[in-house]
Amino acid sequence: MDTRRALEIAQNAGLDLAEIAPTSNPPVCKILDYGKYKYELKKKQKQAKKNQVFTTLKEVQFRPQTDTHDIEFKVKHILRFLEEANKVKVSVRFRGREASHADLGHTLLKQIIDMVGASGIVEQTPKMEGKILSLIFGPNAKAKKPVKSAGNKEESKAVKAPSVGVKSSSPTAANSAGKGSTA
Repeated sequence: MDTRRALEIAQNAGLDLAEIAPTSNPPVCKILDYGKYKYELKKKQKQAKKNQVFTTLKEVQFRPQTDTHDIEFKVKHILRFLEEANKVKVSVRFRGREASHADLGHTLLKQIIDMVGASGIVEQTPKMEGKILSLIFGPNAKAKKPVKSAGNKEESKAVKAPSVGVKSSSPTAANSAGKGSTA
């Protein structure tokens, strides 16, 4: 349709002629109320912004000599961050000569990757930046969230209790026997 004819029709109807797709050949125009059109566009943009999901980067730091209980405790935090759809940066910080034993950090990170399992995806493989070895986990959308029930917690505690008890009682008994009466 001719541009002048379209303008006449729009003016007779009390509406505006708006160019919708200027890059196409020929350009596409529409007869509409331009104020209402702009209002609807703003409303759509506002709704899109409202539904937007923000992911933040959380960091959990370890040392190469971190104890197993501390590792388990911090892995629980990592899992919680991943459930909240946040990315997690896991860092192993080396001090002094520890940096020459980067293999300890790599084994620690492999252990953490195994503990996190399917809950997170390794987005950035472990890399050394100065004296910090780090990797980044991203949330796994396909992973099913674990169902927490009272029965499962008791069973897991019953299974974990003997192994933790054995670890903590052996060194204590050895330390108390070796020290004698120094108290």
